[in-house]
Amino acid sequence: MKCSIPKGTRDFLPIEMARRNYIFDTIRQVFKAFAFEPIETPSLENLSTLMGKYGEEGDKLLFKVLNSGDFMKDVDFNQDYHKVAPQICERGLRYDLTVPFARFVVQHRDQITFPFRRYQLQPVWRADRPQKGRYREFYQCDADMIGSPSLLNELELVQMIDLVFRRLGIEVTVKINNRKILAGIADLIGAPDKLVDITVAIDKLDKIGLDNVRAELRERGLEEQQIAALDPIFNLSGTATEKLAQLQSLFANNATGLKGVEEMQTLFSLIEAVKPQCHIELDLTLARGLNYYTGAIFEVKAHNVSIGSICGGGRYDNLTGIFGMPDVSGVGISFGADRIYDVLTELDAFPVELGQSARALIINFGDQEQAYCLQLANELRRASVSTLYYPEAAKMKKQMEFASKKGVPYVLFVGETEVANHTVTVKEMASGQQNTVPFDQVVDLLK
Repeated sequence: MKCSIPKGTRDFLPIEMARRNYIFDTIRQVFKAFAFEPIETPSLENLSTLMGKYGEEGDKLLFKVLNSGDFMKDVDFNQDYHKVAPQICERGLRYDLTVPFARFVVQHRDQITFPFRRYQLQPVWRADRPQKGRYREFYQCDADMIGSPSLLNELELVQMIDLVFRRLGIEVTVKINNRKILAGIADLIGAPDKLVDITVAIDKLDKIGLDNVRAELRERGLEEQQIAALDPIFNLSGTATEKLAQLQSLFANNATGLKGVEEMQTLFSLIEAVKPQCHIELDLTLARGLNYYTGAIFEVKAHNVSIGSICGGGRYDNLTGIFGMPDVSGVGISFGADRIYDVLTELDAFPVELGQSARALIINFGDQEQAYCLQLANELRRASVSTLYYPEAAKMKKQMEFASKKGVPYVLFVGETEVANHTVTVKEMASGQQNTVPFDQVVDLLK
């Protein structure tokens, strides 16, 4: 039998896990610095929780899980698929962490304090076509604030994005837009009922180009004059302030559009006050296809790599309302750990020391030195120096080759002389230098 795993999933070797944990730890530290609290939700959610929250395309990508037991007993399979599916599949793998979070907030409303700030690092699943940077199972690292409409929350998300990618050494551009502006544009071209169609189509602009976006808009029922009326929006130029001023004139009689412009003017003013190092851009073609966004939306692209968005999010004003808790505004972002991994790999930007499973290897000369070596290993481990003691008294060449393959920077020799003199001989593998030091100085030397 040939060993294999499902397409779009991966095994992770020790070096890959070390690098992934470096990403997770960096993101987690920033979340904690901004006083977010950790939660977890189940991998499985009721399909009633998930369906209808991600748009038509999102629903198609949900992994549905068959009911257990004799679930086909009373099902008439001559019915339409959409009538059969709910009878045989009542649960699904979560598509993202935001909708389960909204369900969590409603279910635990009496156990949390609002405004509530949570972070969550867990896998999600999408029945997508696997390709570079796109997997069927992948991790998201989310941070959300819920219970406050303040734009200071959006500012903090930008600050967190800036800090995470500075610590990871990745240059990024943060693209920002507002769904109210997109709603205003839909009104402006006389297609308010086509907002979802417009956002789904223009969200693909970077991937398929303007001509293909226009073609998709035609397929979605927009008229030629309505599509042509979008061109001035695509062609707006200048700074964020200048673009917003032009929009303000266009939206003179559109309250929703004006509200979106006002929110963006406030947010860009706040961003200017804190002066993040990352590049910030107002991108009026940014749509983020998820239906639940209602205000500011974000997307982050890395410089000098051919990988799509590595972080995104936005404001959702009533996501909890679908679960019976209306008028609770929230905003959040999600860092795509797997795409960040691919970016760091392409840039060759992972710290070298992540490849070290141990900082020191103690050579095994045999039973006579064993007690001394065990004591040495114990002292080093208590001081948080990761240490290996080779398990057999194998030939020296074999033990040294093991240290070289594992990338261990220091090899420790303890023979009869070292035991007698209460010393340790330390070899630095990179330089080949070798020194004998007192036993009680080894910890300080290796730390």
